[in-house]
Amino acid sequence: MSQYTQQPQFPQAPTPAAQARNGLGTAALILGIIGALSGLIPFFFWLAGILGVIALIMGLAGRGRAKRGGATNKGVALAGAILGLISLIMSVVGAVILFKAVDDAVKDIDKATSGSSASKEPGDGSAKGSGKDKGKNQGKGGSAGSDTSKDAETLEAGDSAVYDDKLTVTMSAPEAYSPGEYAIGHTKGNKAYKVTVVIDNAGKEKFDAALVTAEARAGKDGVKAEQIFDEEVGEVFTGTVMPGKKATAVYAFDTPADAENLVVEISPDFFHDASQWELKL
Repeated sequence: MSQYTQQPQFPQAPTPAAQARNGLGTAALILGIIGALSGLIPFFFWLAGILGVIALIMGLAGRGRAKRGGATNKGVALAGAILGLISLIMSVVGAVILFKAVDDAVKDIDKATSGSSASKEPGDGSAKGSGKDKGKNQGKGGSAGSDTSKDAETLEAGDSAVYDDKLTVTMSAPEAYSPGEYAIGHTKGNKAYKVTVVIDNAGKEKFDAALVTAEARAGKDGVKAEQIFDEEVGEVFTGTVMPGKKATAVYAFDTPADAENLVVEISPDFFHDASQWELKL
């Protein structure tokens, strides 16, 4: 028997390989895709920018890890970094588009509301209280020393309401009117008066006259004066008034027989304040 006992030999187990750490590259790819999709919507430019920065950083870090052998998804990490860069670019473009759209919207609102207020431009006085001089003061721009106070003050016959966008509305003195046999809006026993309204567009933009409305009240109690429609009066403003052009319409209103005044309110459209004329009958 041998002096030394031989120990049995067992095969040595192989050392397990280090587990690949692919998390950075995978996360970079996912965030890059979400960022790029967010960049397609200008409103989400901020989200695309944030995700783009994170994806770019994580993608570059993941690519570096793959080079050192700590990860096996070098291509995925590179794709994530590229998508992150694309997200950043789309974020900048989206911000420019959104800010420009907001700026254009603000300019449109300013433009639409620039003609809202009106100032008074007195006529030459020849139409006030006459009730007979039809249209004598139509379209007259007033004389020197015009009152520039806002339309808190009621205008009189021949006066003009001048808006900030150079739209001018002028009303003549009232003239007694005899409605036709088949007139609508006239009550037997009442009196009827007609006025001529002239719109002068001295601005740079066209004006939609189809939105012009007219209302009236008569007498000391301010009862509603119905508008009269017949074969001669009742045509409203229509179409578009181009810059440098005028449009004219004749309105007739039904008033109580004892009314001594007629208040006519003209509203050009949604963007211009209504103006009132107090007319002596």
